[in-house]
Amino acid sequence: MSKGITSRSEDYSQWYNDLVIKADLAEYSAVRGCMVIKPYGYAIWERMQAILDKRFKETGHSNAYFPLFIPKSFFSKEASHVEGFATECAVVTHYRLKNDGNGNIIVDEEAKLEEELIVRPTSETIIWNTYRGWIESYRDLPILVNQWANVVRWEMRTRLFLRTAEFLWQEGHTAHATSEEAVAEAQQMLEVYAEFAEKTLAVPVIRGSKTESERFAGALDTYTIEALMQDGKALQAGTSHFLGQNFAKAFDVKFTSKEGKQEYVWATSWGVSTRLMGALIMAHSDDQGLVLPPKLAPIQVVIVPIFKTAEEKANIDAFVDNLNAELKAQGISVKYDDRDTQRPGFKFAEWELKGVPLRVAIGARDMQNGTVELARRDTQTKETVSQEGLGNHIVTLLDQIQDNIFQKALNFRDSHITEVNSYEEFKDVLENKGGFVSCHWDGTPETEKRVKEETKATTRCIPLDFAVEDGVCIFTGKPSKGRVLFAKAY
Repeated sequence: MSKGITSRSEDYSQWYNDLVIKADLAEYSAVRGCMVIKPYGYAIWERMQAILDKRFKETGHSNAYFPLFIPKSFFSKEASHVEGFATECAVVTHYRLKNDGNGNIIVDEEAKLEEELIVRPTSETIIWNTYRGWIESYRDLPILVNQWANVVRWEMRTRLFLRTAEFLWQEGHTAHATSEEAVAEAQQMLEVYAEFAEKTLAVPVIRGSKTESERFAGALDTYTIEALMQDGKALQAGTSHFLGQNFAKAFDVKFTSKEGKQEYVWATSWGVSTRLMGALIMAHSDDQGLVLPPKLAPIQVVIVPIFKTAEEKANIDAFVDNLNAELKAQGISVKYDDRDTQRPGFKFAEWELKGVPLRVAIGARDMQNGTVELARRDTQTKETVSQEGLGNHIVTLLDQIQDNIFQKALNFRDSHITEVNSYEEFKDVLENKGGFVSCHWDGTPETEKRVKEETKATTRCIPLDFAVEDGVCIFTGKPSKGRVLFAKAY
């Protein structure tokens, strides 16, 4: 079943593409740069949505929906924001088609819009224009809103899940009476993302803030979680932005304070996208296929019967019915693969490719011996265990698998954080080891730009646990007060 998947050591990029397609997660569509997320891939995304949505609501947020189309004039109101997205925008100029008389459908030139519409690349402008009508006094604050939506950013070089012209995401947009509240909100949501990444996706992340040149367009501060993939490249897994009063001023969103003064509102935005699917795949999977952490897997346990006669099948069915009910009562998702169109070996390979955490195989001899065979996807080990107490054993085993997947990724990440003190060391690590490079930097965007041009590495973040440490920039020799993380990245 894993035939047709290039090995990671041979070509990591091709391995990733092969795996996404072979595991039935997604495929390219007829629209250039866009993807079709297939049912199994979407089931994983739905799990992400459900877990995150529950957490958002636990932290006081509500869901809403805003238009896909944004008037072009809205982007002119916040200069740095429009500059950040100008080269990625899809623009709607007409609203009608017509037949040209020769059987061809063409754009009706007479149906030109009075004002062009931008297909949503992000929603700050349309939302803050809306908030102007929602906010009058401090009693209307805070506004804690999240939106699940699609966005369009016209990427020229695309990769399934990682970078597509259209992708799915959630975007939170909140309004506050004080800067302190807004900063606390942005930091809180970063921690929500970090906990989700580590406890559900089993992907360890570094919490940090972006440098000025790497911030979200229009933000005063951007907080980020940075993950490391198996090829030594970093991936930005989620961001949370403190927007200050930039958008409130651009859209004239004011409120009357408790003291009776007119003040501008303070803002945040935060989001994660289907890029998390790419992080999940590249952090854990192997040459045989997906490796899914149990807390995220749509199917946590697959049961495969092995039989020759109808009587043997009936005995196995009765046992599986009881096991199925026991596991589902404990919140475990189970698939009983009793298809008679495929042999057991094919099923084993298929579910291994799709990353199901635990496989249970049971045949006629197992029924006689009161045993089953368990196969772990994370370690690819098998064991024969008693049917007695099997449900509780499986629950415990799934927890162990979750922990093991995280610990393996954590060990890899920690072994690929390298401190360097010279530019030569810096380039050597990037070229021969990869991962995060911890080094002193002089704090200037000019140095960031030069380093990126020469090495393709970017500043991933200034870690939130940043420690003051006197040193000198590896590139310019200028004084530095602490280390930041550079890496090549997706």
